Amino acid sequence: MEVLAAHASHADLESQTMRAVMARIVPIIGLGYLISFLDRVNISFAALEMNADLGLSATQYGLGAGLFFLTYTLFEIPSNALLLRFGARRWIARIMFSWSLCCILMAFVTGPRGFYAARLLLGAAEAGFFPGILYYMTLWFPAKYRARVLGYFFLAVPLSFVIGSPLSGVLLNLDGLLALKGWQWMIVLEALPAVVLAFVIWHRLSDHPDDALWLPQEQRVWLVEALAKEQPVVTDQPRHSIWSVLADPRLYGLALAYFADAALNNGISFFLPQIVRSFGASNVQTGWIAAIPSVCSVAAILWVTRSADRHNDRRWHAALALLVGGAALAVSAVVQDPFARMTLICIASSGTLAFMGVFWAIPSIFFTGPAAAGGLAAISSLGILGGFVAPYVVGYSKDLTGSFATGQIGVAALAIGMAFGLLVMTRGKPV
Repeated sequence: MEVLAAHASHADLESQTMRAVMARIVPIIGLGYLISFLDRVNISFAALEMNADLGLSATQYGLGAGLFFLTYTLFEIPSNALLLRFGARRWIARIMFSWSLCCILMAFVTGPRGFYAARLLLGAAEAGFFPGILYYMTLWFPAKYRARVLGYFFLAVPLSFVIGSPLSGVLLNLDGLLALKGWQWMIVLEALPAVVLAFVIWHRLSDHPDDALWLPQEQRVWLVEALAKEQPVVTDQPRHSIWSVLADPRLYGLALAYFADAALNNGISFFLPQIVRSFGASNVQTGWIAAIPSVCSVAAILWVTRSADRHNDRRWHAALALLVGGAALAVSAVVQDPFARMTLICIASSGTLAFMGVFWAIPSIFFTGPAAAGGLAAISSLGILGGFVAPYVVGYSKDLTGSFATGQIGVAALAIGMAFGLLVMTRGKPV
């Protein structure tokens, strides 16, 4: 009886601790990721008016949209190295404040060169935020909780569109207020929340569990010990530095899988408002309709991540999500009926976002400590180049053929291929 009572007491302590940690951390970092995605892709709505004002062709727009990911990649690992030096709380807050300023600058560009420069600056400013958050999670959540927590975290992506799409459609109608264009008002107003949240992160988050004075002593001790116990068993290699992990071939296989998903995601998101506009919708209608795929993605993320945790399987869940997303986008590119096309885009969006919620629980199984910071940053920075390639390819295909179809089919084929590649790479691994 005493053993049973002790086990129940331990389970209660674990449950209470993790509920407290989730309640404190997940809403803040989730909101940060929501704002980052909103500030990153709101040019997809700005493009409805901005392209004509700046004289941008579809190829130039796609190139500028993708240039964000070029500097994001270049500065990703150095940014995470600085995160280790200064602490996650300070560095993440700094990133948010910097990117908000860059967003505001982008509202005042006057031509293609300024547009390119603003996107490059935004990528450099935001570099390190995403892998920094992923690394921060490894400091707070034992492995068995990470897929679930990542699922909650990645809800920020579709929610950024659910909230941002209608909001952006409305803000575009501010055209002419104080002599500014509607797309300028949209970019400036949507950049301001990042400034506020930067100060919230600075004051509300703690760098490590042993610094968390908001947790009772007993819960703090349990969490520190639970995380310490995992270090020898979550990886089959010794701990490495943030840079030496770059020699691990598993990192590049995972980066290729993420590259395919990033290409798929950005091949959809940067052009969705223009596709919806082609149905004859107004700005406000475009905002509401473009939000529909993200509503579907919320349900998909919750279902897939919970299923992955329940079956203790990330490998098949991630691969199938990527496969379904790629296949749906390929078919949507050749369908003409607006209702059928939006239905398929909903499935494609659900697949690509559900993939992220499961996929990012896999690298933390292979890499821990400083290696986790370097590994996560490298996978993110190399993989996110898919976000550079896809918008340019899709935009170029639009200028060349008058349709987004060819570029989107190419992106979809890559995703389908890497779904099978992920299964091969992780075969026999405990994922």
